Amino acid sequence: MYKIIIVLLTALVLEAIGVVFLKKGIVEIGDLREVSAPEMFRLVKSGVTNPAILTGILFEALFFCGLLYLMSQADVSFVWPMTSLGFVITPIAAHYILREQVSGTRWLGIILIVGGAAVISWSEQAKPKPPVQFPTPASQTTAAAASQKPVV
Repeated sequence: MYKIIIVLLTALVLEAIGVVFLKKGIVEIGDLREVSAPEMFRLVKSGVTNPAILTGILFEALFFCGLLYLMSQADVSFVWPMTSLGFVITPIAAHYILREQVSGTRWLGIILIVGGAAVISWSEQAKPKPPVQFPTPASQTTAAAASQKPVV
């Protein structure tokens, strides 16, 4: 379980870094000035050549790899809700890196998200574990069946 949590937190930090870089790149390339084919081409060209956007895409891809690993190791009903912790990490990154102001109302929402993720994590710990079954060699099964007398 600890390995899953460590991979999850690492992936979420990668996602937060990716989002910050994407935001930085989008601000750098500017807005769509008019709705025209040349302006849209300029915007797309600026986006696919912007180092901040490309770095953001790289970090988002690394997050996605972590997410794929997590889903291969744990129930999706556990993993996917736990990714909501990204809603905590991303505003913290935005506040300290991008200098965004995060209001008290948003922090209250973030606290509610953390509470929900804690309940989900607790439910994973409380989930009953399947009993361990050891394989029975075929010879023992056959010998046991042969020693039983048919019921008449």
